[in-house]
Amino acid sequence: MIEDIFRNIISGFNEKAAADEKMRSELAGVNRTILIILDDGRNYNFSLSDSRASDLITGPVENPDISIESNEETIEALYKGEMRVMKALALKKLRIKGSFEDLLRLRKFF
Repeated sequence: MIEDIFRNIISGFNEKAAADEKMRSELAGVNRTILIILDDGRNYNFSLSDSRASDLITGPVENPDISIESNEETIEALYKGEMRVMKALALKKLRIKGSFEDLLRLRKFF
C-alpha cells in the first residue's frame, strides 16, 4: 500500500537524520511543507521541521513549499530501487516543483 511506502520513507529519513550529525546540521532551521499528488487524485502531505519529518497526513495542503507529482507504480519502483530519481524525472513519471535548494534536500529521502 502506498501509504506504507511513504511512512517507511519518512521513518527511514528520520532514522538517518537522528544518526547523522552532518545531515542534522544541514537541515537545522529548515521548515518545509511537502505535498504528494498521485495521478489517481489521492493527495498526501507532511512537513520537514528542524531535521525531522512529520507523520504522513492524507489530503492536500495549501501553498506547499514542495510538490511531488507521480503515480503509485513509479513511487514503488523508486522505493524498491528499481528506478532512479533522475530516470523518473527524465521520463516525466515524476515531477517536482520547488526551489533548487529544496530539490537537493529531497534527495535525502531516497
